[in-house]
Amino acid sequence: MGGWGSGRKGGYDTTEGYWRLDVRKLQREKVLDNRHSFSWQWTRRGEVVANINIRPEDHRIILNYRHRSGGYGEWISQEYAVVIERTSCHFGGARVWFHCPSVTCNRRVAVLYGATYFVCRKCYRLAYPSQRQTRADRATDRAWTIRQRIDTWGSLFDPIFRKKGMHRKTFERIEQKYYQQVRVAFSDYPGEVKWLEEYIGDPELRKMVLK
Repeated sequence: MGGWGSGRKGGYDTTEGYWRLDVRKLQREKVLDNRHSFSWQWTRRGEVVANINIRPEDHRIILNYRHRSGGYGEWISQEYAVVIERTSCHFGGARVWFHCPSVTCNRRVAVLYGATYFVCRKCYRLAYPSQRQTRADRATDRAWTIRQRIDTWGSLFDPIFRKKGMHRKTFERIEQKYYQQVRVAFSDYPGEVKWLEEYIGDPELRKMVLK
């Protein structure tokens, strides 16, 4: 593998464009209590696209990796500490946290996002992908989720079909919700919505969908 940063495309303003280092996942893997360095990897479609070396110490971990700005230029080595804090849970056990290593931050967080440095979401001024979605985007996602739920292939304008064994009234509720989302998804295209209304109002089509 090329090294740190070879899988990053850069220029993103949401968390999707950065490598996630989740302290809860490290805790579940039971690697924080060891005193041995280990490699932490990120994969895409089964292929390793980035990795860092982590060395646990008392109350902190040491991150060691290489990166290139925007995925280009000379490789730059980085090594610095990230403080770890454990807080007691109400029903026993402890919850583990990172302290953001930015000198102007030091917030207690569960996830750090990696680019040049691993820091918290606030320091990079990142939004979650859902915060960048419009109302139409969210409706489109919900409509596709419904299609996948009942295993119906096709475009959003194709009818969804009642699965074998599904109660008719259950399907009709799902169908109503589906077309509500499709209408919102295409609310900026009144011509398409009008066509959709005519399409789903076709009595012959209704017979085929509900049989």
